[in-house]
Amino acid sequence: MLRSMYSGVSGMRGFQTKLDVIGNNIANVNTVGFKAGRVMFKDILSQTVSSGTAPTDERGGVNPMQVGLGTTIGSIDTIHTPGSAQTTNRPTDLRINGDGFFMVKVSEDQDVPFLTRAGDFHIDGNGNLVTSDGLFVTDVDGGIINVSGATGISIGQDGMITMQGGDAADAVQIGLARVANPEGLEKMGGNLYRVTENALGEDGDPEALGLAPNDPDQGTGAIIVGQLEMSNVDLTGEFTEMIVAQRGFQANSRIITTSDEVLQEVVNLKR
Repeated sequence: MLRSMYSGVSGMRGFQTKLDVIGNNIANVNTVGFKAGRVMFKDILSQTVSSGTAPTDERGGVNPMQVGLGTTIGSIDTIHTPGSAQTTNRPTDLRINGDGFFMVKVSEDQDVPFLTRAGDFHIDGNGNLVTSDGLFVTDVDGGIINVSGATGISIGQDGMITMQGGDAADAVQIGLARVANPEGLEKMGGNLYRVTENALGEDGDPEALGLAPNDPDQGTGAIIVGQLEMSNVDLTGEFTEMIVAQRGFQANSRIITTSDEVLQEVVNLKR
């Protein structure tokens, strides 16, 4: 009798996590570069009441009998589909039309950069190209991009920054990285991802992430100037999943209530 109660508890826990993920998706519906998450369930090991037997010439086979013990979280995936484009016409607002990521660093000494799809960049007082949190945007060689001393800049689809009034030799190229498994990246907050071993693949080198944009062999994609990639959260789908999660939570809570009523009847047999 108690197995159903524990199954209901596991279901409530699972749907609570699903509601947490849905709530986070909806909260970030207007976050630049945000990628939605989803929860996948899997069943817990079943209790075998009787094992199956093979068929023989004298008797047919018997299927195994098992009772499931509830559910658990199989995975919480990050969906890396592209978000919609928002035109801003700011010269330092950049959108990646491909699978690449911008590389940013806390300091120049940081070996492995953080990755981001949010391209709302700024130029600080020292002429460095930085994120809204002050992290340095890197070039294809992993160096900090500095555009001080030009009267203005222009950025091409290949990420090449041309400084107006400056020397052509001072031109730098914004670096993009592409990882083998984007879902293996770890969210850090602030629109940042940390590179993990599962994201790089078997032969991945964290210190050689920089790849030039528009490389057809790498598929990092082109840089679109004056646009931002918005969140890929679909509100219609999120509200639908929220209803399903709510009803699932309620149904599992009813399992616990029903199991409690059955136990109460057993206790009342003594009277």
